[in-house]
Amino acid sequence: MKYKVDDCKIVNIDVVHNDSGSISVLENNVNIPFGIKRIYYLYDVPMDAERGGHAHYELQQYVIAASGSFNFILDDGMNKRTVFLNHPNKALHIKPGIWREMNGFSSGSVCLVLASHEYDEKDYMRAYKDFLNFRNG
Repeated sequence: MKYKVDDCKIVNIDVVHNDSGSISVLENNVNIPFGIKRIYYLYDVPMDAERGGHAHYELQQYVIAASGSFNFILDDGMNKRTVFLNHPNKALHIKPGIWREMNGFSSGSVCLVLASHEYDEKDYMRAYKDFLNFRNG
């Protein structure tokens, strides 16, 4: 199935709050629709840096602004959409086959990524022309 940018949704993560702070919990196949195989995070990203610039054949991701804020530019080959992430109880669910770029990192931002697959270089489309061939093929 070839997803569109509108299939990538912001997901609200439940928050339990009391006087000593807040906690949000994510669980495989409970409030995340896939099993988490890999977790990584980006930090110390310069404010003028751009990240991403790729798509995945199979990988799904939940992306969370654990701290600070940043933009995700999503592209399905026909439409683009920018999503601003700035709160740790909101996740962006990115479906397979969507080109993504990141920019606009605030100082001290931390981008937490929960991935459906372990790292596999063969799952990456790193050239935009390869991505367009995949989308149009």
